Amino acid sequence: MALDAAALSALFTDARTHFKWTDAPVSDDDLRAIYDLMKFAPTSANASPARFVCVRNSWSKDRLKPALSAGNLEKTMTAPVTVIVAYDPKFYDYLPRLFPHADARAWFANNAELANETAFRNSTLQGAYFILAARALGIDCGAMSGFDKAKVEEAFLSDRGWKANFLINLGHGDASVLFDRAPRLSFDEATVLV
Repeated sequence: MALDAAALSALFTDARTHFKWTDAPVSDDDLRAIYDLMKFAPTSANASPARFVCVRNSWSKDRLKPALSAGNLEKTMTAPVTVIVAYDPKFYDYLPRLFPHADARAWFANNAELANETAFRNSTLQGAYFILAARALGIDCGAMSGFDKAKVEEAFLSDRGWKANFLINLGHGDASVLFDRAPRLSFDEATVLV
């Protein structure tokens, strides 16, 4: 069953990366709704390695500020919420519950390289799903690199053993300041049929 044009527009064709925000809040209930939607999207062996830290008050934003590049400072400090998309390097400890069909924990527990590659790749997917879930629920996003990973991990993740992947600002974007949409590669430039 294909989505209608309005849904495709909200998720892709008219959705934009925002960097200025209105005063409309993003509530804890909104954050829970985003997670509860995105968690159903696929990951390898249902591994679900992504972890999300929702930075949503001035005290937490002040802890994040030293890790931000100059170009990301204002848009992040003014966003209602900044989500640190992270991953749990020991995601495999949950596999007996998440993937009970096989001893999937054994695939990763003694293979740090495979575990790290799987955690990073699949947490990136889950971060993208998070963006689509937010858009589906009417919340605008601005995903970013441009931060000091070590500082983010020290301030927010090290006590949990998690690793930083990327950041997503969430809010209700001010569309009046958006640039014209940048071009995209054509199908023929980006795709090979073999």
